[in-house]
Amino acid sequence: MKDPVLIKSNKYGITIYFDPDMPYEELLPEVREKFESSAHFFNHADMAVEFEGRTFTEEEEQRMAEVIQDAAKIRILCIIEKNTYTERLHKRMLDESLETIHERDGQFYKGTLRRRQILESEKSIVIVGDVEEGAKVISKGNVVVTGTIYGTVVAGVAGDCDAVIAALHMRPTKLRIGDNEVKPVIGGSYSWAKLS
Repeated sequence: MKDPVLIKSNKYGITIYFDPDMPYEELLPEVREKFESSAHFFNHADMAVEFEGRTFTEEEEQRMAEVIQDAAKIRILCIIEKNTYTERLHKRMLDESLETIHERDGQFYKGTLRRRQILESEKSIVIVGDVEEGAKVISKGNVVVTGTIYGTVVAGVAGDCDAVIAALHMRPTKLRIGDNEVKPVIGGSYSWAKLS
């Protein structure tokens, strides 16, 4: 019998292949066992994950992600959908973010910032989610959002006029780089803002 769960590394994190014929409820314990036995390889990493081999409902996908995180002791930053427009955008933004933000100089925040939440960072930051209206991000470096900015984002808060704000979509309340208010620019499939 072939292995019902295969794990392969990729430049964004890992790709997990699932047996397309095994019932979902039987697949979950197989996934837990596979990731528990491999947990020492992951070393509490933050990573993007790609699912292959079968399609899950949103609820099944969420439950699967929770099992993987718990068993492997990792944090899933995002699940990349295979061969979709969203996948191409996420990969492009991850590539561009990693070029701009060196691992030791930046950080990731997983989740949507809700109204009245404030996220402050001493470093550049990648937000895997949205910034809702009423939420605020303040960073000394760059700010990259893999979703939409509706709220307020301030980059280069210590006076770095070379800082950049980038997002998949922007409908911001306010954008600021250093002491200067800026407007978003649509550039291909994503939006960005920087001082000219």
